[in-house]
Amino acid sequence: MLANEILKSFIPTVKPAEAKAFYRDILGLKLLSEDDYALEFDANGTLFRVIIVPELKPHAFTALGWNVHNIEAVIRALNNKGVFCEKYDFMTQDKLGIWTSPGGSKVAWFKDPDGNVLSLTE
Repeated sequence: MLANEILKSFIPTVKPAEAKAFYRDILGLKLLSEDDYALEFDANGTLFRVIIVPELKPHAFTALGWNVHNIEAVIRALNNKGVFCEKYDFMTQDKLGIWTSPGGSKVAWFKDPDGNVLSLTE
């Protein structure tokens, strides 16, 4: 039923000004619109809405993620902009915060200004 429809993604914020700067200026997403309810971005053809909520308790799991061609280069670029990957005690990660899955995928996690967990996968 929805297989041929366009997917839209959502993430909450209680800090719309910081979220706008993070997603636009740090991650490089194109801001399409903003109002009192949401910020709307173009995420490489996917409509991405950062919805403004009155309160937020971020989840400990990944809310949004990107497949990337060179995870180390992306992480270094994020580091240069003051964004660093999370380090978890329950898994082995390298110095950049990259975990290599049993299947060989490389994964790293970082947070937005609200504490939402975002991921990169190569």
